[in-house]
Amino acid sequence: MKGFRREDDYLERRKHLEGLTNEQLKERFWGKIEEIVDPLLKLSYENTTPSIERSVLLRMGFSSLEAAPLVEMAIDQGLMGYGVGHVVYVVSKEKGLSIREAGLALLEGEYWQDAKKALGGE
Repeated sequence: MKGFRREDDYLERRKHLEGLTNEQLKERFWGKIEEIVDPLLKLSYENTTPSIERSVLLRMGFSSLEAAPLVEMAIDQGLMGYGVGHVVYVVSKEKGLSIREAGLALLEGEYWQDAKKALGGE
């Protein structure tokens, strides 16, 4: 852009950093990074999505045609927050079934109440 002159205020904006050593600047930098990243990490640890849960089930050996309805059923049962893979795992352990058998039984509508009880629900 012809005739445009940037008014650079860098020297003014950096005054509060002037007396800091490289080590102090580095500490300040990483402190700011933590302030930004920590809430994102908290969100990822405490929340999930249907897409993530389907992906987990696929890695547990279920097909996409099995994973999608399992996730929907877990949502309907109010168990999504526990992780659908975790729900399948808990049912597997509680009932002495393989992971696959537990998931297929859940698809048939079985064991949802048992899962809720085991996970501290109803």
